[in-house]
Amino acid sequence: MACLKVAHLGHPVLREHAVPLTDDAIRSDETRRLIDNMIETLHEYEGVGLAGPQVHELKRVVLVEVPPAAGDPVPLIVLLNPEIVEASDEMEEDWEGCLSIPDLRGVVPRAARVRVRGKDGSANEKTISAGGFAARILQHEIDHLDGIVFLDRMTDMKTLTFLPEYGRYWTTDDD
Repeated sequence: MACLKVAHLGHPVLREHAVPLTDDAIRSDETRRLIDNMIETLHEYEGVGLAGPQVHELKRVVLVEVPPAAGDPVPLIVLLNPEIVEASDEMEEDWEGCLSIPDLRGVVPRAARVRVRGKDGSANEKTISAGGFAARILQHEIDHLDGIVFLDRMTDMKTLTFLPEYGRYWTTDDD
């Protein structure tokens, strides 16, 4: 496995639309290597989600994983060709960051619950229902597949902050 280079905001790949993978492409050694390398990259950068365009691959691949130390653990999810098939009307605003926009945080409104359909690494259909942090991450990563970054979803740019100031002024001991 290899750690991949993460594209930063300003690189055109982050504003492109990723292409769906055929079932044969999903089952290919090339895609398996990409997924393995994306997992390695997610762990190396200590992220909770990663999408193909973030590693310079315009393929509809997303990963989500939240370690137990983060408080709301999510076991590794690998989805190919994911799409949100249902989103709750209830919205939640919360802080987001992004490996492609390092050291910045901002408040983003997202659906509180989503149902996502995609395929696993063997091209089998997979549906995931998620709420809370997992729903937020899934929406964030699927946005990447359509050239959208969290800054595009922010409704109040006054919350945009650098990470040190986020820790100093925006978090509480309860976070």
